[in-house]
Amino acid sequence: MSLPDGAIRITLPDGAEQVLPEETAVALVYDGTTQAVMMATPADLEDFLIGFALTEGLIEAPGEVSGVEVLEQPRGIEARGWLAAGAGLRFMERRRAMAGPVGCGLCGIDSLEQALRPLTRAPRAPFGGEEGGAASAGLTPDLAARALDDLRAGQVLKDASRATHAAGFWVPDAGIVALREDVGRHNALDKLVGALARQGIDPARGAVVMTSRVSVDLVQKAAIAGAGALIAPSAPTSLAVREAGAAGLRLIARGARGLTVFATGA
Repeated sequence: MSLPDGAIRITLPDGAEQVLPEETAVALVYDGTTQAVMMATPADLEDFLIGFALTEGLIEAPGEVSGVEVLEQPRGIEARGWLAAGAGLRFMERRRAMAGPVGCGLCGIDSLEQALRPLTRAPRAPFGGEEGGAASAGLTPDLAARALDDLRAGQVLKDASRATHAAGFWVPDAGIVALREDVGRHNALDKLVGALARQGIDPARGAVVMTSRVSVDLVQKAAIAGAGALIAPSAPTSLAVREAGAAGLRLIARGARGLTVFATGA
């Protein structure tokens, strides 16, 4: 049986076989300089390079990265890209190489001010599409539950390995239109953001759906990407709720009574 990208089959000491997710050191390299080394699933790395640059504020549009290539190295993988002039100058101002585990959420950040940077309230497109789209306020806990079910149905790497996170993009009447999986939840979200940008899909027209708890870094990434809403099956942190409210991001996550609207997006 063939395996999904990012999975590997191993033989256990008793001779049985087990499918596991791969975990590899992935260096994200911009203009020849390593900005981050993440332990990640080695799949969809072009999306990862673009998405990380977008959610960390290195670029404002995917067209600001060119010459993307993925190169295997003896101890890991390098995903490389070259920044447009303006983006390159911004990158030089905050250049910082770091190594982070899969739990790392604030990468390339070297001050408290950057860690809690103000999130701009970007204009929101009609939620759901050009025609007949409702405001994100129309996203109810019942719809969020359906989005979570749709996400779970598409997790092929989790089905094979039982050990990965996922981030999906859910649109009313279309379901999950993009999905990325990774051993790290932040990596999965960055890969999703990169995929949406490269495919020309407006994040404001749907909801980012996660498999994990909601911490402030995920709210920041979703807000910076311009998502209309963020849905998760676990409870958010108090800071994540405050930041979602400040950014105008609708946040639905697990509460004491089930899925709950923690921030309205108004």
